[in-house]
Amino acid sequence: MYTQGLDQGDKETQASAGTPEQLAAFQERIDAEEKIEAKDWMPEAYRRTLIRQISQHAHSEVIGMQPEGNWLTRAPSLKRKAILLAKVQDEGGHGLYLYSAAETLGISRDQMVADLLSGKAKYSSIFNYPTVNWADIGAIGWLVDGAAIMNQIPLCRCSYGPYARAMVRVCKEESFHQRQGYELLLTLCRGSAEQKAMAQDALNRWWWPSLMMFGPNDSESKHSAQSMAWKIKRFSNDELRQKFVDVTVQQAEFLGISVPDPDLKLDKKTGHYTFGEIDWQEFIDVIAGNGPCNKQRLEKRQKAHSDGEWVREAAQAYASKQAARAAA
Repeated sequence: MYTQGLDQGDKETQASAGTPEQLAAFQERIDAEEKIEAKDWMPEAYRRTLIRQISQHAHSEVIGMQPEGNWLTRAPSLKRKAILLAKVQDEGGHGLYLYSAAETLGISRDQMVADLLSGKAKYSSIFNYPTVNWADIGAIGWLVDGAAIMNQIPLCRCSYGPYARAMVRVCKEESFHQRQGYELLLTLCRGSAEQKAMAQDALNRWWWPSLMMFGPNDSESKHSAQSMAWKIKRFSNDELRQKFVDVTVQQAEFLGISVPDPDLKLDKKTGHYTFGEIDWQEFIDVIAGNGPCNKQRLEKRQKAHSDGEWVREAAQAYASKQAARAAA
């Protein structure tokens, strides 16, 4: 392999890209449904793709605590407060599982957190929308967690073992969250006319951002084809979005509220719903940091990290004392 004129970093990158034989053997393992483990050889691009995806997933879980945490003190009953508190705690736990999975790929948690706090790393665009009334908590559970489940259940069969195993527990808990959200909206829809109107308003505002959660159309997606070849992903963005629409429209009908899409209709030949065009410019704007709550979400996370510095320092000091005692 020609390496003249390359510095050490270039040589290492080139070496980790792999020989044709290594790449072929790696793809054979993928095609045979073998799990790739942390100490196995893998192409550098595979590793980078996983770091990007898993860290973004972890960031989304952590930032996603904010829209719901905003309602912890305003939940309408003790039961609802306990349910919401448990859910927010679950989301924090999901972030920890996923950071741990990403660390097996050679990136530190400190680096991932620094990338999030600096704005370098992305998280799901859906969490940059405000929760303006109590029905939004139900809509997040039903729609946002419902979309997440569509995305995440196939990840339980992801080719990278640590990620796949982390997703088993995450998906079980997300499924419960989805049911909680739907039950909340069902209660509202069976209540007063004002409560049902709240549920409809929440659906109106969260429907299109939820469809955006699956990412750009397949023709515009930069990573989907390779991720599917490596079996990091099992379905394309458009396939998952269609599954979500087919399931969710019927759930909305049961609630007695309407999906805010005049172009929505059932194609009797295919059995699938056709739906209107997504406002991709809005998606691009939110991803770029110009959504309704981008600045607020990041500032709150930065403040929480700063406020918790004394806890991290105390934990490190205690660990150092314990290590010194053990060495004495």
